[in-house]
Amino acid sequence: MTVGLRILDARVTGWGFPRWGSPGSAGLDLHACLDAPLLLPPQAAAVLIPAGVSVRIGDPGWCGLVYPRSGRGHRDGLVLGNGTGVIDADYEGPLLISAWNRNPAGEAIRIEPGERIAQIVFTRVVRPEFALIEEGVEGDAAGGRGQGGFGSTGR
Repeated sequence: MTVGLRILDARVTGWGFPRWGSPGSAGLDLHACLDAPLLLPPQAAAVLIPAGVSVRIGDPGWCGLVYPRSGRGHRDGLVLGNGTGVIDADYEGPLLISAWNRNPAGEAIRIEPGERIAQIVFTRVVRPEFALIEEGVEGDAAGGRGQGGFGSTGR
């Protein structure tokens, strides 16, 4: 698979983009393209931070998923405001990172220009065919669970 890459902010190459953190890393690090440090107060609204690049995936059998970097998320509470960002194969605009300080109180999170704050993972997309199930048709609960959810298995 080949993904087109457009550099929108020349500073990212000086910060080492594009690179994976290690030979076994699944995620490609994304940098905060900021002109000055940014403080994220606890529980304040999420902020969109430019990553300085855009991608052209092109193949609808693939997408990109943007995740927070685990260390900053666990230690400091820096997470994505939208959980996981989905980069569709036909999106070619700038990558923006929705950054949020999930901590209930305490210190603001400081993000430095060029800091690696997120990662993009490329993965396959499956588009299933759907078979409509009519109400009351035998076999519509073939999985044995029916409509129970949220702890219905007793675990």
